[in-house]
Amino acid sequence: MRRILLLAVLGLAALGAASALAGPRSTSGGSPLQVVAAENFWGSIAAQLGGDRVHVTSVISNPATDPHDYEPTAVDARTLAGAQLVIVNGIGYDPWAPKLLAGNPVAGRLVLTVGDVVGIKAGGNPHRWYSPANVQQVIDAIVADYARLDPKDSAYFDRQRASFETKGLAAYKAEIAAIRKRYAGVPVGASESIFAPLAQALGLKLLTPYSFLKAISEGTEPTAKDVSTIDAQIARRQIEVWVFNSQNSTPDVQRLTSAARAKGIPVTTITETLTPATATFQAWQVAQLRALRAALARATGR
Repeated sequence: MRRILLLAVLGLAALGAASALAGPRSTSGGSPLQVVAAENFWGSIAAQLGGDRVHVTSVISNPATDPHDYEPTAVDARTLAGAQLVIVNGIGYDPWAPKLLAGNPVAGRLVLTVGDVVGIKAGGNPHRWYSPANVQQVIDAIVADYARLDPKDSAYFDRQRASFETKGLAAYKAEIAAIRKRYAGVPVGASESIFAPLAQALGLKLLTPYSFLKAISEGTEPTAKDVSTIDAQIARRQIEVWVFNSQNSTPDVQRLTSAARAKGIPVTTITETLTPATATFQAWQVAQLRALRAALARATGR
């Protein structure tokens, strides 16, 4: 069914392919660059880096949507066809996006694939927006693509990047540094692999078996051994905090989260996309980091 739907979308998109093949619209005359991000966390960053020289549309922006299972629409295909720059996550996270792009090629359009930028291939952990180091790499790549598409405004984009890095991300960077300084080495558990890059950046000791984290992320059944291991970690209070993705709460995750609460283990949540959808990347991340820091403080007494 997913393949039939995608083929239908590609067929509708092809109706506009002839005009699109002429290439993306020039920025001469002051019209902004047309940018499409597959997900709104990258879209928020792209919009802030582009300022008034860029118009950004994010395809996935509803916090209730599971990006892993997203079904593209004909509107999505037409939106991508009109873009001068398309930002996709890659690493198997949004496979619908490259299929739409391949089905409707546009001369001169740039495609920034985050997995390629950070050097992680399909099969790796796709949640790179939870890696501060990878976020910086993507910032650099976006600004470089803006300068390629609109060289006359390259100095403007450099100023936007400097402001975003020093002001926009100031609280985000401060929270990361504070947690790492105070709580490095604290053992924690998580419901899926989305938290793994951030746990590493924060210096936390993630005890949950990675095979479990990956299974939940990819929608496959975790092994009984992994579930038993996590049950024991919770029962024996071997973890100080439990972190779960509220946008991917399977029956196993729900049960484990309830078990953690019953044991008095502080629970904090994270989401895959901006929550609320109107938030900036940094406001969303800072809110989650502060909630995590509060949970760590309750658990450790420091």
